[in-house]
Amino acid sequence: MVLLKIETEVVSGSGKFERTGLGTDREAKESIDTAFRYFKANSKNISGSISKTLKNYLMHIQDIHGIGLTSELSLAAFIALCSGAMQKPVQSQFAVLGAISISGTINKVEELANVLQVCFDSGEKKVLLPMVSAVNIGTVPPELFAKFQISFYQSPEDAVFKALGVV
Repeated sequence: MVLLKIETEVVSGSGKFERTGLGTDREAKESIDTAFRYFKANSKNISGSISKTLKNYLMHIQDIHGIGLTSELSLAAFIALCSGAMQKPVQSQFAVLGAISISGTINKVEELANVLQVCFDSGEKKVLLPMVSAVNIGTVPPELFAKFQISFYQSPEDAVFKALGVV
């Protein structure tokens, strides 16, 4: 499990997207690119005020513990893009779990108990979990599960609204 910090800046421009901090990790780059493609195609479902043609999107990914990147960045990157575009921060002490495909299909979180332990060890208090992972809750020790305020999401758009605290 990797703990990442994603910083996004939105500036005047022509719809370009730049990402830094990924080094040569091809899978991480593809995951971020998937997020931007999904953002371009679906941001109108988040807010009609999001501009994809008059703004440039700059994203930096930082591996907090220096463990290495992951290919499971797409949902967190999509949320970060929406956060920057709407100028609304993600809730504090908040972990986003799960990933999306270009079509918006949500991937189940593997090794949920281990992932939640890393979240706890990193000081996270709130966890955003895909509904498809609810079947794995039984694998998590109750005393660990009880340490979090868990929110479930059913779509990438639902995840954005919950991460930004607008629902």
